Amino acid sequence: MLGAIAGDMIGAPWEAAGEKRREFPLFTEFSRYTDDTAMTVAVAHAILTDGDYARAMRAVGRRHPMAGYGRSFQEWLFDESMGPYGSYGNGAAMRASPIGEAAQSVEEALAEARRCAALTHDHPDGIAGAQAVALGVFLARSGASKEKIRHEVSVRTGYDLARTLAQIRPEYTWDLAASRSVPEAIVCFLEAGDFEAAVRNAVSLGGDADTMACIAGALAEAYWGEVPAHVAAEVRNRLPEDFTPVLDAFEARFAPRAGR
Repeated sequence: MLGAIAGDMIGAPWEAAGEKRREFPLFTEFSRYTDDTAMTVAVAHAILTDGDYARAMRAVGRRHPMAGYGRSFQEWLFDESMGPYGSYGNGAAMRASPIGEAAQSVEEALAEARRCAALTHDHPDGIAGAQAVALGVFLARSGASKEKIRHEVSVRTGYDLARTLAQIRPEYTWDLAASRSVPEAIVCFLEAGDFEAAVRNAVSLGGDADTMACIAGALAEAYWGEVPAHVAAEVRNRLPEDFTPVLDAFEARFAPRAGR
């Protein structure tokens, strides 16, 4: 969970900036939490309590209304009667990592990711994005190799994860579609040698940097078992007070396994 939040904060200053470098300051004055963090915290809170994702997302979103939500999701947050709106964006994928951390099986990870995504992002691509992240995190946390993660996510989603960053980066641009941002974020993790490299890879594609780094960071934490101490400390210092208890409780209950 902390890996997702760290990726969000690190990527936030570079969202839609077209940044193609890997060498950039990890934290700047503009490094802040966005809707990715807010909804990740909401999903974690639901898992820790009653499992009501919609109620948790609306509660957190209303307390933090300026986090940068999309127009349709913002409307959903404040309209109790509003159902899913057919989104194929990456908004369900960005909040799915706690599901992968908490799941006890592949089937549970996929089913819970679908249930959470379908509240808003009920388009097949929106659901597939959430399932890809939850499944990838579950497998990484369970000790699967990168090749196993690549294979399983590809088979279940149809994502092309055989591409390299060198092939993707030159022509890649900002894209909110799950099918054109989630697989790229996963490749950023697959090519990385450590947590920081995964996040830097995601920013360096020049796309939806906060969400893609959020996804890559979640996978990296699950795989290596931790977020570097200096990154974790900086992230915690920038979190709203009401997010920290959820983060602490989630980490206490679903402690990352030992790193590789």
